[in-house]
Amino acid sequence: MSYHSIFRPDLFSGQTIIVTGGGSGIGRCTAHELAALGAHVVIAGRDPEKLETVRQEISRSGGSISACVCNIREEAQVQALFAQVLAARGAVHGLVNNAGGQFLSPAETISLKGFTAVVETNLTGTFLMCREAYTHYMHAHGGAVVNMLIDHGRGYPGMAHSAAARAGVENLTKTLAVEWAHAGVRINAVAPGIIDSSGLEKYPDYVKKEFLPLVVQDIPYKRMGTESETAAAIVFLLSPAAAYISGETLKIDGAYSLWRKTWVIDDHDNAPDAYDGFRDNLTP
Repeated sequence: MSYHSIFRPDLFSGQTIIVTGGGSGIGRCTAHELAALGAHVVIAGRDPEKLETVRQEISRSGGSISACVCNIREEAQVQALFAQVLAARGAVHGLVNNAGGQFLSPAETISLKGFTAVVETNLTGTFLMCREAYTHYMHAHGGAVVNMLIDHGRGYPGMAHSAAARAGVENLTKTLAVEWAHAGVRINAVAPGIIDSSGLEKYPDYVKKEFLPLVVQDIPYKRMGTESETAAAIVFLLSPAAAYISGETLKIDGAYSLWRKTWVIDDHDNAPDAYDGFRDNLTP
């Protein structure tokens, strides 16, 4: 397998794990790592061409994978996804709710349509995926779910819609962790900071060339995170090593969420070396 994971081989052998938004970015990286660790990965997303590209990548690497087109905002499509996966595989051991989306805008210029679209994708879609995973399989067999957040702890000026939705996902994660504990279902979340991911390509040039370099200077580690570092956190939360962890959020942000400008951090290059186990990584 081409993915160089820090986890032991065959960690997820015999398991079926769904990864939404698996056609690009962190979802693609996570799918590669899970497949390299023995899982059958089901990638889901709206773009069939992207899904097929990743399916072929993982297949060429010797991994087990299938792809399903699904808009997680649409209840019927989510239900159809689980029906298809369970008919083919008979189980859903893990779920990574990575799919989401947002756009940069001051709050006062976000239209109702735009706000609703982001909330439906990031919050409602995550809820629908969790609910179907539970009602169709995990209520009787247990399982692990990892939800995707952003670093919204101090608000998120410029993306009020996404911050509101992701805060909802974090509370949903805590709530379901309690409600579904009796069934052996663990639900956690990851909150990446600034990640050097292909997802950055969606933003305007001024964001990538002018704004991001300034943000990086405010990160105590003085660098962006990698897709592999995010995927590794997701894999850990899916693994038996996290068997007693539920309802928690793991931040992957180089201490960015902890720092206030009351303490000067000089420029340095002493951050731990970036972990990048994904040889096929595609960064801007």
